[in-house]
Amino acid sequence: MAIPKASQAFPRSEYLRRLTAVKSEMQRRDVEVLVVTTPGNITYLSGYTSKSGYVPQGLVVSLKDEEPTFITRRMDGPAAIHQMFIDRNHVIGYPEALIANPDRDGYDAIIDVILEKGLDRKSIGLETEFLPALIVEKFRSRSARAKIVDCTNAVTWIRGVKSDLEIAIMREAAAISDAGMLRAKEVIRPGVREADASAEIVATLVRGADGKPGTDVTSIFLCATPRTSTCHICWTEDIFQQGSQINLEFSGVRHGYTSPLMRTMSIGKPSDHIRRLHEGEVAGLEAALAAAKTGRTCSDVAVAFNSTLKKHGFEKESRCGYAVGIDWTEPTASLKEGDRTILKPNMTFHLMLGNWIGEDVGYVISETFRVTDAGGEPFTKLPRELFEI
Repeated sequence: MAIPKASQAFPRSEYLRRLTAVKSEMQRRDVEVLVVTTPGNITYLSGYTSKSGYVPQGLVVSLKDEEPTFITRRMDGPAAIHQMFIDRNHVIGYPEALIANPDRDGYDAIIDVILEKGLDRKSIGLETEFLPALIVEKFRSRSARAKIVDCTNAVTWIRGVKSDLEIAIMREAAAISDAGMLRAKEVIRPGVREADASAEIVATLVRGADGKPGTDVTSIFLCATPRTSTCHICWTEDIFQQGSQINLEFSGVRHGYTSPLMRTMSIGKPSDHIRRLHEGEVAGLEAALAAAKTGRTCSDVAVAFNSTLKKHGFEKESRCGYAVGIDWTEPTASLKEGDRTILKPNMTFHLMLGNWIGEDVGYVISETFRVTDAGGEPFTKLPRELFEI
C-alpha cells in the first residue's frame, strides 16, 4: 500500500507563495535552477522535517516547474512523500550504492537529475557556504555548460519575514516553551538529579501545550552550579543542592518552528549580585522590545539594550539575539550593534540576553518576539522573574 500524505502544517497555497518569492529572487540573480541543500530551507519550501540531512539530499527548484523535485536517499523517499506537499512523482530516491561510496555519492544523483532535465545549460544556484568545496567543484565539472552562482542564504533571508500562518505556529511552539519552563520550576529541588529534572522537561516539550504536542526536541541546556558561567552544557549526573543556581535554555517545536526561552532559577535566595544583574537585564529587555519597531534596525535594538544595561552597572559581551524560526537560528540578521538590517513586520528574533561574566557568573533570560509597528511582541507568556525555588 502506498504511504499516504500526512496532514500538512500549511496549505498548498502557503508553500507556493514561498516558492514564488524564491523564484523572484532567482530571477533577480539570473538563476534558473536552485539546488537547496540546507535542511531548514528544505523544510521551509516543502514541509519536510525528517532527519535525513546527514547524507546528500537536495530540493531542485526550477523556474519552469510549479513544484520542486526532491532527490534523497531511497530509504528516506517514503518520509518525503508523506511529509512534503509536492506530488510523489517529484520525489526521487537514489540507490544505497551511493552511500559511503568514494567515487559517486548522492550529489551525483542530484546532478544526474539536472542533466536528464537538460538544466545543465542554465545557471545553477548552490548554497555554496554549506557545501564542501569538493562538492561545489563536482557541480562545476559535471555541469560544465552551466554557470554556478552562489545562493547561500538566498532562501534564508526570505524566511526572515514570516507569514501570519508561520506566526501562529511559532506561538504554539512558545506555549510549549512556557510549559517546559513551568515544569522545570516544579521539579527542580534539592536532592533531585539534573538528569531526572531534564527528563521531565523533555517529556513536557514532547507532550506540548493547549492540545498541541511538540513535534521534535531540540537541544536543552541546563547549566547549574558550579557551571553557571557556561552557556551550552546539557544536564549532568550531579544533584541539585540548596543554594544551586540553574540557567535553562530550550524551545518547544511545532513542525520545525521554534520559540526559544531562557530563564534563571535559584534554589533558595539568589545572591545580591545576581539579583541586580537580573534587574538590569529585565530593564534592558524591555528597552530592546520597545525599540524593535518596523523601520528601525537590528543595531537600534542592541543599542537600546546595551545602554540600559550599562546604567545598571553591567555589560554584555555577546550579541543580544538573532533571527529565529525553523531549526532555531536563522543565519541572517543579528541583534548586535552595527547590524543595519531594517526591521520589517513579522520578522522574528530570539532576544537572547544570556550574560556570562568571567568563570564564576552567569545569568540568562530571553524572549522570542515578532516585529510590529509598535515594537517587539513576545510569543511566550512566562513572567520575567528570577525564579526562587
